[in-house]
Amino acid sequence: MDHSQFIGRQTIRLRVNGQEVEREVEVRKLLADFLREDLGLTATHLGCEHGVCGACTVVLNGDSVRSCLLFAVQADGGDLLSVEGLARDGQMHPLQQAFWDHHALQCGFCTSGFLMSAYDLLQKNPHPRRRKSVTASPATCVAVPDMPTS
Repeated sequence: MDHSQFIGRQTIRLRVNGQEVEREVEVRKLLADFLREDLGLTATHLGCEHGVCGACTVVLNGDSVRSCLLFAVQADGGDLLSVEGLARDGQMHPLQQAFWDHHALQCGFCTSGFLMSAYDLLQKNPHPRRRKSVTASPATCVAVPDMPTS
């Protein structure tokens, strides 16, 4: 079996937070690492590195994805929104403001993942009826002692 496709570097082009980006990356580099290391977008965090915790959630082509489970080359040609792209002209996005106003930040590590999951939900369903909304990001930190984890 020829494994040469998994070795080397590839140029990728994508839109990140409204800006066109072109970089040469190792084909095995994770999207989360690309965002953090190559683009300096460090609000996307790596928690479990298995796609379970949701701390690495970004919106790619209109869908929330776990950036720890995708290679950067898989985002080639895509349109990506990270939490850094939510704010406009120095003003927090209404969702960010709501998190701030309602003290929904906990320790802060998972906040970007919660925000991006909630953003995706609200883009698809502006008036959700049930509280199921961001259960894909089960924060299990100890910042809030009585926080439900399931």
